[in-house]
Amino acid sequence: MPDNPRATSLNGILAVTRSRVAALEGRAKQLERAAAAVPAPRPFPQPGPTVGVIAEVKRRSPSQGAIREDLDPVAHADAYERGGAVAVSVLTDEAHFGGSIDDLRRVSASISVPVLRKDFVIDKVQIPEARAAGASAVLLIARVLKAAELKTLATAVREWQMVPLIEVHTANELEAALDAGPSVIGVKARDLESFVVDLGAAEKLLARVPASVPVVAESGVETRTDVERLAAAGADFVLVGTSVARQVDPESAVRGLVGVKRHAGVRT
Repeated sequence: MPDNPRATSLNGILAVTRSRVAALEGRAKQLERAAAAVPAPRPFPQPGPTVGVIAEVKRRSPSQGAIREDLDPVAHADAYERGGAVAVSVLTDEAHFGGSIDDLRRVSASISVPVLRKDFVIDKVQIPEARAAGASAVLLIARVLKAAELKTLATAVREWQMVPLIEVHTANELEAALDAGPSVIGVKARDLESFVVDLGAAEKLLARVPASVPVVAESGVETRTDVERLAAAGADFVLVGTSVARQVDPESAVRGLVGVKRHAGVRT
């Protein structure tokens, strides 16, 4: 992990993000033209009879340090798809996760399943950037956005023909997310301040998501038993990162998580 703990705090991450966004501002029109020129994005998956696995490309994280610094995003994404992943998540934050927008572009071009841009999206300029790189969905984190900002960004994501996946960790964040009209809700088990994972709290929050809104359980998914546990709580999808990204054989790692029966009707 980085030597400076402040650099891995949420405020530290957001400070770096604001600097990245400022550097993008001068390219806003260029990004919009590039986004308008690419083909329509692949549709984000709908819930099926089994829990869909969204497998993540990442090299490191603030909570766990180095995961797999030599990870080849294309090779891993190809393996995830062969293993049965319904979508691939790509970290595009370089400073804290070792990712890049180029990773997103290369992965999207190499696989046939939809790709999620996972980053700290705080400004509209990041949305056409994601679209131009081939994203089908964009993560929006309720924790770091005011309610009005969340609604504005979710609308902008839809205007660019992508799906806003709104991530929540508390009941208040869920209320703001639902008010923003999400296409998908992500329930995150890891607290972004303490980095502590609490699957029990995630289970309780999953139960509060209306059945009409697809929901992704995020963080803390290591084993098939974890997938089964979250399925029983109402998860339609699981987003799996470290436990598959670190593997020498990511295809087998993903295959070991797919096929868990989805418990439709658990949420009301």
